[in-house]
Amino acid sequence: MVAHLFDISDDDQFNVAALATFRYQYEHTAIYRQYVTYLGIQPAQIDHYTKIPFLPIQFFKTQSIIADDKTPEITFTSSGTTGMVTSQHQVADIQLYERSFRNAFELFYGNVNDIAVLALLPSYLERTGSSLIYMVDDLIRASQQKESNYFLYNHEDLNQTLQELQVKGTKTILIGVTYALLDFIDTYRLDFPELIVMETGGMKGQRKEMVRHELHALLCKGFGTTAIHSEYGMTELLSQGYSYGQGLFKTPPWMKILIRDTNDPLTLLDNKKTGAINVIDLANYYSCSFIATQDLGKYHENGDFEILGRFDNADIRGCNLLVQ
Repeated sequence: MVAHLFDISDDDQFNVAALATFRYQYEHTAIYRQYVTYLGIQPAQIDHYTKIPFLPIQFFKTQSIIADDKTPEITFTSSGTTGMVTSQHQVADIQLYERSFRNAFELFYGNVNDIAVLALLPSYLERTGSSLIYMVDDLIRASQQKESNYFLYNHEDLNQTLQELQVKGTKTILIGVTYALLDFIDTYRLDFPELIVMETGGMKGQRKEMVRHELHALLCKGFGTTAIHSEYGMTELLSQGYSYGQGLFKTPPWMKILIRDTNDPLTLLDNKKTGAINVIDLANYYSCSFIATQDLGKYHENGDFEILGRFDNADIRGCNLLVQ
């Protein structure tokens, strides 16, 4: 099933893959099996991905979630404030993660060889275990543009590089943590309509949180763009959703978003209703692909979804998205 994961092209194929993944994880991932058993659910009764039980994301903070016969090749960890219990995602096959983010990036943005990838991610670089840094490292290496690089706090160099890339007409993506992008435009202003600015969310305690439309308006003005892109990913996932603007995200074919009732976590809601986000990430084959997150959101009939905030009782995550 893993071999055909990235060939999924329709809902029927996704359903077949999801059911096979569910059966594998029920049999091989102890914590997930215990959780399903606790709910009194019989695996034989599950005949569609909408009926699969979703593991609360908090389990990644306290349990080892990996197939019984696997050992981790790498462990990704979430960021957090001092004293906070962070999530750990034990990844049994790092090539699955690489294939997932490479395929998704190309699906949404084209061949990375032709793109200058610039990264302004100081808080991520200053810790270990970031899955985002692992991905950006790979994209920078794969890019055939000499300007692709990290810019820690050297905003002057970043400004110069962006101006040079604009003159050259090179397709350019600037991936940045939110507060660092705001710090940059406090000093420098660009008029670079073709630039793709992708914010990864989160102020990391450096600035006051802002509603999305206000934040994106500031960034658009500062960089001279008409829209701000975003990435929806987290330590517990090996796949990402992307937004081309307006906070509307899409997922690659091997990833799906469902919305659950906040008062009845085993009940899914119809389109356009606000609830809590469940994620199916089939790239999580050797851990758990069915995760009940602490994010609030809304799903649209055309496949877009939006993030509306977080549960009040949820820990503040290092990569938390902005409340609208």
